[in-house]
Amino acid sequence: MSRYTGPRLKVLRALGIDLPGLSRKSMQERPQPPGQHGARKLSSRKSEFGLQLMEKQKLRYNYGLSEGQLRRVVLDAKKHRGATGDKLVELLERRLDNLVFRAGFAPTIPAARQLVSHGHIALNGRRVTIPSIRIRVGDAFGPTEAGRQLAAVRATLDDPALERPEWIALDSTTLTARLSHLPDGSSAPFPLDLQRIVEYYATRM
Repeated sequence: MSRYTGPRLKVLRALGIDLPGLSRKSMQERPQPPGQHGARKLSSRKSEFGLQLMEKQKLRYNYGLSEGQLRRVVLDAKKHRGATGDKLVELLERRLDNLVFRAGFAPTIPAARQLVSHGHIALNGRRVTIPSIRIRVGDAFGPTEAGRQLAAVRATLDDPALERPEWIALDSTTLTARLSHLPDGSSAPFPLDLQRIVEYYATRM
């Protein structure tokens, strides 16, 4: 399954939750699921599989991953000690495109991915173009000289989509952010049932 490029608000309504990484829009004005019978779906009961699938889809859409990419991250999380769900969130939050978004340099993760892909982000002083790079504690990242002049970057710094998490330190003078310590399982900026995600993949990998 490829990365989603369709209507973002439709995804928020289908999942019944705002995903700040996917869109700055909110589904609260039209909280019912999309489609002709959306209002009727609100009262329908989901199976356990349906609940697991919904939690998994929250991760996939918020962080902008294909199903194959998410499966690889889950496999990586399983190799580490500790709770798989907590490690999964940590690995996703440490992606460069997500950190560019969470630091306040881009309004969404798709916009952050575009900044990185076009060479407007530097990592430890070197320009990079790979959004999936996994940042380590102490790594410094931020817009390049040309990136700082972009209207979208300046506008987002003035009006960030989310409050910057405490595990990202920003030097407002140089516009350089640093990962001060590893995020934990509660770092995702939306409600998430990690156990259901782990159970979803337990019988599929």
